[in-house]
Amino acid sequence: MQTVDLVYFNYGGGHRAAAVALEQVIARQRRPWHVRRVDLVEVLDPNEQFRKLTGLAPEDLYNKRLAHGWTWGMKPELKLLQGLIRASHELICQRLSQHWLRSEPDLVVSLVPNFNRALCLSLQASLPGVPFVTVMTDIADLPPHFWIEPDAPQQRIVCGSERALAQAREAGVPDARLDLTTGMILRPEFHEARPMTRDRREAGLRALGLDPERPVGIVMFGGEGSSQMLRIARELDGHQLILMCGRNEALAHRLSQLRRGAPHAVVGYTSEVVALLQLGSWFCGKPGPGSLSEAVQAGLPVITFRNSRTMPQERYNTDWVREQGYGLVIGSIGQIGAAVDELLQRLPEFRRRVLGCDNRAVFEVVDILADQLLRSAAVAAPTRIGRERALRLS
Repeated sequence: MQTVDLVYFNYGGGHRAAAVALEQVIARQRRPWHVRRVDLVEVLDPNEQFRKLTGLAPEDLYNKRLAHGWTWGMKPELKLLQGLIRASHELICQRLSQHWLRSEPDLVVSLVPNFNRALCLSLQASLPGVPFVTVMTDIADLPPHFWIEPDAPQQRIVCGSERALAQAREAGVPDARLDLTTGMILRPEFHEARPMTRDRREAGLRALGLDPERPVGIVMFGGEGSSQMLRIARELDGHQLILMCGRNEALAHRLSQLRRGAPHAVVGYTSEVVALLQLGSWFCGKPGPGSLSEAVQAGLPVITFRNSRTMPQERYNTDWVREQGYGLVIGSIGQIGAAVDELLQRLPEFRRRVLGCDNRAVFEVVDILADQLLRSAAVAAPTRIGRERALRLS
């Protein structure tokens, strides 16, 4: 049985969610692989030195900033982080090499940015011939040294958009090491969900205290929620809303106490994301690649934001929304009321564009990984046969 390592970390929820989605599809397809999820932070900091010094895991600081909407200044911070990674390259490679030698994977799949040069080079130094695949969980790259590493010549890159594919080519990556999918990786339940019948939708909305005869907006800012949702709920006083707060219990409590002109439902962390999205008429949230892709997959036109708070790696996502005709991009929460009015007026137009999206990325990626394993097995076979023959002759 071949072993496939899926490398992720918990900065935001998208990297881990992609790893879980791939693992689920691989299991359902009964691929003859042993799949392991590898938390990169645990590999690089096995003794939790950062937590001992600060009292928090490094990803906790990032996720707390998301929850509070403190995302200004991310671009210089990203450059600082990339500089630290470059300066620590030898140490990072040493720790990764030790990990590869202990775990001996047959294929390594990176679902994280910034570390792909170290991941690729350390793997090739310690286990020559073991393939390395980077699956971008952003709609586009943020060069240099974010997802695409031209000086990691064994990196095979899976791109989720034509824009990402063009960026990889511009960086000098040959087509033989590039693959294009139809979008971002989504959990299989987004592809398996039954169409929402009118009766089911009406029952679901009534159970939440909402009127099925009026439009319903879904407001969601990822698994950590965001305090910005309070202001959105106030600005949209006359619109029915389902406010999905994720793990942010304090936010959920404040929203549940809010008095508004229209009813609203507050939802905490839930496994019923698909069913809740199907109850909506439109979506509002940050321009994260996962949340936007989930909304579009559920058939919802979107309203999202681009301003000084927008993280640099998510800026292109707003261009993608406009280019694909999936909804509206606004600069501030103060514009949300007018944006909802416009979206509702143009709802049939936006719905046609959204329903035209056919994202099968999670299945396409599994097929790409299967192809890579076949290729590496074919290359390894002559070497193995030669080694066995030499042993017999000796």
